[in-house]
Amino acid sequence: MGRIRENITIDGRNFWTLFDSGSRNNYIIESTVGGLPTFSYKVLQKVHIGGKQHKISQDCRIDCKIQGKEVVGLARVIDHMGNDEEGKEIEVLIGALTMQEWGIRLDIPAEKLDLSLYPKEFLEF
Repeated sequence: MGRIRENITIDGRNFWTLFDSGSRNNYIIESTVGGLPTFSYKVLQKVHIGGKQHKISQDCRIDCKIQGKEVVGLARVIDHMGNDEEGKEIEVLIGALTMQEWGIRLDIPAEKLDLSLYPKEFLEF
């Protein structure tokens, strides 16, 4: 399990993002969702993140640029995730499923992302 933090771009705006291999899913804080497409759940989902339980009622489609590469996914909308070790608010969390799908690896010793496995195309079987 590892974590790397850096800015990503969604809809022309920068967001402080935590890449966390210990989380399956993606999350985005409610205050940053403005103008992005959201979808409501029929049943509330409960999740524990940032030291507390949250009830998730919608998700958000995120078309983002990570180090200049296009990455698309869904993020659960959450009220607050907390701050990183330096006190900066985490606005987006990218989890393991999206990192696997888009070939994003965490280079923990160098404290950076490794996008060398980013797919040029998807091959389905």
